[in-house]
Amino acid sequence: MKLVFRCWLGVFYLTWAIWIVASDQLMVVASHWPIACSMALGSFFAGSTPMGGGSIGFPVLVLWMQEASSLGRDFSFAIQSIGMVSASLYILSMRQPLQWRLLRGAMLGTLVGTPLGLLYLSPLIPSLWVKVVFSVLWGAFGIFHLIRLSSLAAAASGDNLKRATERETGFVLGLIGGGTVAALTGVGVDMLIYMVMILWLRTDLRVAIPTSVLLMAMTSVIGLATQWLMGELDHAIWPHWSAAAPVVAIGAPLGAWSVSKIKRSSAIGIVSMLCVLQFAWLLFSQAGQLGWWGLLIVLLSLVALVWCYLMLYGRWQPPKKNDLL
Repeated sequence: MKLVFRCWLGVFYLTWAIWIVASDQLMVVASHWPIACSMALGSFFAGSTPMGGGSIGFPVLVLWMQEASSLGRDFSFAIQSIGMVSASLYILSMRQPLQWRLLRGAMLGTLVGTPLGLLYLSPLIPSLWVKVVFSVLWGAFGIFHLIRLSSLAAAASGDNLKRATERETGFVLGLIGGGTVAALTGVGVDMLIYMVMILWLRTDLRVAIPTSVLLMAMTSVIGLATQWLMGELDHAIWPHWSAAAPVVAIGAPLGAWSVSKIKRSSAIGIVSMLCVLQFAWLLFSQAGQLGWWGLLIVLLSLVALVWCYLMLYGRWQPPKKNDLL
């Protein structure tokens, strides 16, 4: 598998270089340096945390650059089809432990759910509320982790699901996550399976994070392929993609490598702060469109989601000290 990973990198960089030179895209790549710099950070967190690279790319394009939410979603699919796939091949090559039974079911679920969500749900949701869904989910994710960071970093693997139901549970997660949040924002199904693993299964972060990376990689490829086959892919993503792709191809595997090398709380703490900051930016940048009632609904939704996370997490007793890895 190590040879497969190296061959993948070699083939990708050679193909990218030939395409850029042949199509005279060097100036385009240079002019899109901000997204490349953003994705250098995003790809590292994509490999080392349960957040796809689109979790950085989406707010940069949609909240900061004021692009359409559909472009942010399609860019997330496209860039993660390089970065998350690259990280997944590295994870497999290093034989990192994964929650395979849950993951197999989730992969089947997202194979069904993501195309259905893109076809039927995505056209119905206004762009503003796609931004809100993204910001609330990730804002609550960040606040929850900041509150419970030390206990999450110490958690050892548990087994609160019967093996006979793990695939079925995974299928439901993939179906719902792929058909809703991933179809709207290009990310999120990885966060969903991760939250189930740590809130319900009490899985070690070093198992939960790689598992979520593989699921997001497959979801991204499915989402990108679905958009292309439907003729709905926003081609304005390609200048951004051409600049960021060579960065994420190695950045995400570096993040996956760091999971077993650095203090687990460090990467999660940083990315949690970024989640909170993007939520604050949404409130600041979209206050006029949301109005007072909209802002109140957004804030109450955030509080309710954080409360749900804390209640679910509090239902299980923390692992004993001598059980920690």
